Amino acid sequence: MAATALALSSGQQMPAVGLGVWRMESPAIRGLIHSALRAGYRHFDCAADYQNEAEVGDALAEAFETGLAKREDLFITTKLWNSDHGHVLEACKDSLKKLQLDYLDLYLIHFPVATKHTGVGTTASALGDDGVLDIDTTISLETTWHAMEDLVSKGLVRSIGISNYDIFLTRDILAYAKIKPAVNQIETHPYFQRESLVKFCQKHGICVTAHTPLGGSTANTEWFGSVSCLDDPVIKSLAEKYGKTPAQFVLRWGLQRNTVVIPKTSKVERLEENFAVFDFDISGEDMEKMKALDRNYRTNQPAKFWGIDLYA
Repeated sequence: MAATALALSSGQQMPAVGLGVWRMESPAIRGLIHSALRAGYRHFDCAADYQNEAEVGDALAEAFETGLAKREDLFITTKLWNSDHGHVLEACKDSLKKLQLDYLDLYLIHFPVATKHTGVGTTASALGDDGVLDIDTTISLETTWHAMEDLVSKGLVRSIGISNYDIFLTRDILAYAKIKPAVNQIETHPYFQRESLVKFCQKHGICVTAHTPLGGSTANTEWFGSVSCLDDPVIKSLAEKYGKTPAQFVLRWGLQRNTVVIPKTSKVERLEENFAVFDFDISGEDMEKMKALDRNYRTNQPAKFWGIDLYA
């Protein structure tokens, strides 16, 4: 049976299913977050780059005020944007102010790259004259990480982590970190299983959070023209066998890999569906069948906006 929460190296418990707020439209956020809280969600995944921290903060403040939730029962994540690597403290404080929180449960480096500073919290991706992302080569990831560690000692953040780091970069941070990253948030789903990276992180006590755990579905098809694993006939057949939807089956598969999953949805009925994944177990045989579906297929492709493939 998969756990409902995973223990982090920081000592915190991270709820195994969270709600990602990427591309959530501002007017809908209040209703979605309150519906999620009523459905049982206690983990919310935000980012400065999503440009909706203030709306999330308003929704949380109202939830605390009305007794819908208590701050100490929630796990709130947000992320440092690329252009703020040289301004970690200011960026964290900006996110805290917008979220109306005194501390973050988890603060992540969103991408392992520093880019031209455009003003704290603005999250613009400045491009050079050649149309390529303006990368700042004067700030090392080590420098950024030590500034993240300072946030813990200041009491602003309970846990710190990384996002979109590969094995090389994850190994490197383990060598220079005074505080080990608690989490590596990466794209992983049945078509992009990344077993080596997942196992490497877990071996070294780094919890893996799966962003895009459903393969991007509608959102990434719209932006990147990608194919969703939810339409895969094998997944559909297995989901039917367990009396679950393809999305529920895929999320359960992620949980049984000991990863945290943070599906995004803007539909209240899907919120409830995505959370109803703790009442069944996928057999070892069916977990093995899922391995054959791996296509090494990344659906989230920021190169579309940055003019450079940072994964190359």
